[in-house]
Amino acid sequence: MKKVFLFAIMLLGLSFSTQAQEENAIGLRLGDNDGFGTEISYQRLLNSDNRVELDLGWRNSSHYDAIKFTGLYQWTWDLDYEGFRWYAGAGGGLGTWEYNDDEYKERFDDDSGSFIFIAGDIGIEYNFDIPLQLSLDFRPEIYFGDDFRDDDFGSDIALSVRYRF
Repeated sequence: MKKVFLFAIMLLGLSFSTQAQEENAIGLRLGDNDGFGTEISYQRLLNSDNRVELDLGWRNSSHYDAIKFTGLYQWTWDLDYEGFRWYAGAGGGLGTWEYNDDEYKERFDDDSGSFIFIAGDIGIEYNFDIPLQLSLDFRPEIYFGDDFRDDDFGSDIALSVRYRF
C-alpha cells in the first residue's frame, strides 16, 4: 500500500512539474455587475494567441446573492507597447442565486434558482517582468432561466490581478 501511495505522489508531482512549464495564470477578478463580486480566475494558454479562462465567483447585491462559473475562449493580440496585450473572447456559464430582499421574494414566485448565460469579453492586460499580470475587461452577459434578472442582461467591468506561472 505504501508503494502505491508513493507512486501516486510521484506521478502527481511529475504532472505538476510538466504543467509548470506551460503558461498559466491564477488570481482574483474583482468586478461589479449589479453588486460587487469576486471571482477566482484561472487562465491557460493554448498557443501564442489563444487561451481559455475559467472563473468561479460570488456576487452580492442588495437584492440577491449569486454563485457562478464562467468559461471563456479568448484571442490575444500584442500592442505596440512592451508588456501590453488586448484580448477578446466568447463563452458562457451557469450559476445559482438566492434573493435576500423580502420585496423581491414577494414579487417573484421563487426566492432562489439557477441560470445559464452566454458572455462576451474584451479587455487589456499588462504583463510585468515579474510573474504578475493586471487586466481590465468588459464582459456583457445574457441570462436564461428562473427570474434571475428582470432584463436578462448584465454587463460586468472588472479588474484582475493574476500570478503567472
